Amino acid sequence: MDERLRFVVEYKDGLTTMTALCDSYGISRETGYTWLARFDREGPSGLVDRSRRPHHSPRATPDHVVQALLEARRRHPTWGPKKLLGRGWRLPERPALSTASALLKRHGLIGGAPRRRRPGHPGRPTTPITEPNGVWTIDFKGQFRTGDGAWCYPLTLVDAFSRYLLACRILPSVRTAPTRAVLERVFREFGLPARIRSDNGAPFASAWALARLSPLAVWWIRLGITPERIQPGRPAQNGRHERFHRTLKRETARPPAATLDAQQRRFGRFRREYNEQRPHEALRQRPPADFYVPSARPYPKTLPPIEYPADMIVRRVGPSGSMAWNGERVSVSHTLIGQDLGLTEIDDGRWRVQFGSLLLGHFDERRWRIDPIAAASAGALAGFAGSRPVVKNANKLSTMSPD
Repeated sequence: MDERLRFVVEYKDGLTTMTALCDSYGISRETGYTWLARFDREGPSGLVDRSRRPHHSPRATPDHVVQALLEARRRHPTWGPKKLLGRGWRLPERPALSTASALLKRHGLIGGAPRRRRPGHPGRPTTPITEPNGVWTIDFKGQFRTGDGAWCYPLTLVDAFSRYLLACRILPSVRTAPTRAVLERVFREFGLPARIRSDNGAPFASAWALARLSPLAVWWIRLGITPERIQPGRPAQNGRHERFHRTLKRETARPPAATLDAQQRRFGRFRREYNEQRPHEALRQRPPADFYVPSARPYPKTLPPIEYPADMIVRRVGPSGSMAWNGERVSVSHTLIGQDLGLTEIDDGRWRVQFGSLLLGHFDERRWRIDPIAAASAGALAGFAGSRPVVKNANKLSTMSPD
């Protein structure tokens, strides 16, 4: 700027021509006249560098496309550019993902990408997820109080393959009875899955029962459903569900509603949008409803009996939680009261004890006790070979995996 100011002063002195002065400064005559005109109009401030951005750009995003993108973001304030562009863009001009990100950032609707630390090993689920209704995941989102001070315990149930939200219901507690009532309604509407994955908390597991079986897990086994539990202290093994809870909390409980009824209505609206409208990253920006189909296994009117091979000895667990053996009682588990167990001799005085196809442990006649299986007590339950349902139209995602 100092050189430009000296150029103008020398020209104003009239001691040289414009051509000679421009040659001495190494600029063209057009540039010299431009600086002179700016100085005459604006004074020294006219010699400051100006933006070289063109006034018009033929490749700029049209205003109506920009406004449509901003309006979509305002309707869905938690959706990023991928989700906003994934729901069937109807305008003739569809901006690129990078362009949409830049426009949203320019208008202050999104921030920069956060720095991510390199994650550790996320844990390994016990069963591969390859089809709808193969694995459902269940959990209670952390309880919180609504505006009127009432406690809210949201129970969520998700199909792990399609991410379809099967249920999101507020319960008064984490007890077995209300949880079972919700599951019965879901089973009647969508059928039975092959497995249900959960953590080791109530009512899904019982810390002091054989194989940690809870009454709810016993009911699942009677229905032909494998109760599958993650390892204690490894929530990453159910990472899909944990990540879903973060989205649920952000969009429905910050802040909580005024009453339980109002909070449940929020959950209902979220469930419809999540299943039918909200694009999912793992589903190629399509909603879960595009990939979920109900199970081909209907919910039975009565619990089917558990049948054991003819070479197994069957014993029923009595009201005291024990079974009869050679005129004596052997302690089993209070959660298995009224259920039939199958025993197979594997060595002299040593028997394998099963509930259905689930291996519970080994009964030792010398010690008169059942030693639990380490894998079962750890919550893996990998030994249960439950039947998998036949799913119609499962090839809708045959070329991709939601993982």
